Amino acid sequence: MEYVQEQVTTLHDFGDTRPAAPTNRAAVVVPMTEREHGSLAAEQVFTALESVAPDRVVVPLRADAAAAPAVIDWLDDFGLDIEPLWCDGPRLGDLLADEDLNGTRGKGRDVWLALGVAAESPYVAVHDADATSYSANHVPRLLFPLDHGYSFSKGYYARVENSQLYGRLFRLLYRPLVRALAADNDADVLGYLESFRYALAGEFAATSEMVRSLRVQRGWGLEVGTLGDAYATAGFDGSTQVDLGRHEHDHRAVSGPAGLTTMADQVAAALLRVVEQHGVAPDYETLPDRYETAATRLTRAYATDAAFNGLSYDREDERRQVGQYADSIQLPGEDTRLPAWTDAPVSPDEVREAARRDVEALR
Repeated sequence: MEYVQEQVTTLHDFGDTRPAAPTNRAAVVVPMTEREHGSLAAEQVFTALESVAPDRVVVPLRADAAAAPAVIDWLDDFGLDIEPLWCDGPRLGDLLADEDLNGTRGKGRDVWLALGVAAESPYVAVHDADATSYSANHVPRLLFPLDHGYSFSKGYYARVENSQLYGRLFRLLYRPLVRALAADNDADVLGYLESFRYALAGEFAATSEMVRSLRVQRGWGLEVGTLGDAYATAGFDGSTQVDLGRHEHDHRAVSGPAGLTTMADQVAAALLRVVEQHGVAPDYETLPDRYETAATRLTRAYATDAAFNGLSYDREDERRQVGQYADSIQLPGEDTRLPAWTDAPVSPDEVREAARRDVEALR
């Protein structure tokens, strides 16, 4: 347990607190895929939310037409005001395609759709449905700062499970890449990005005004892109991070189409786009090597920390991962972010209506 403050206000867990928070004025966004339907983790998440009693819950659902009805019926069984948004529906797809918004599919696109609808509430919280360690304290903790003058709140937690350190993409890519960039540049944005103890956590909360200003990444760069927009909108003084304890949820293989190396490409691109937009000009010829140096140095620290806590740690395997992630460090490609809802050519009401008609057609 510690109480150290970062450059952004850091709220600590000194003992399983559930602070008073404006849950009755908040919408909670819980993105889901069909494989999470009926899982023990998702069951726990929605059951816990019943005791939180938020104003409403918006569930952007990625599922095919055969699976979606069962998921939606399952959601109806919870004692919550749940609004499902079937993100694969044809009418919704046509609505977006007509405005050239459909584009590449991904978690970010689904969350963007839900944020537009959720921002009708004064406050919005976002978290995943796959955390087996989910607690009813999480949403109140995320919302608490918003009722105390902050506009952005980010969750952080320890990723320790099965006697191992997880959170590999954050530990081995994000943090050392930010440090390599900061070694020869003192731009404030780098200090901001390094302040967050688990920058790739999917849990955050924000005021509706800020939510409407987000330009959401379509894929796995969602969390990093959100931090970039939070820096521009809320800055150091309007941002906070909140201790959510210890998290356990799904793990991914390093390789493969849905593996960490694929995610690394999108996370690195999002991060480098953020810093470029705030005046940092990375030297892309030397950056991969400087990143590897910073990451390799960190593996020694992780090995020592793991040994101190009696955890297993394969330093050589983590070094191999560092080498793979280095291939992701290159000029970011085309900017395919979705527009802020303040500028979007479609309205949340149009999204809601298209999704409603798609769900009705399923039944």
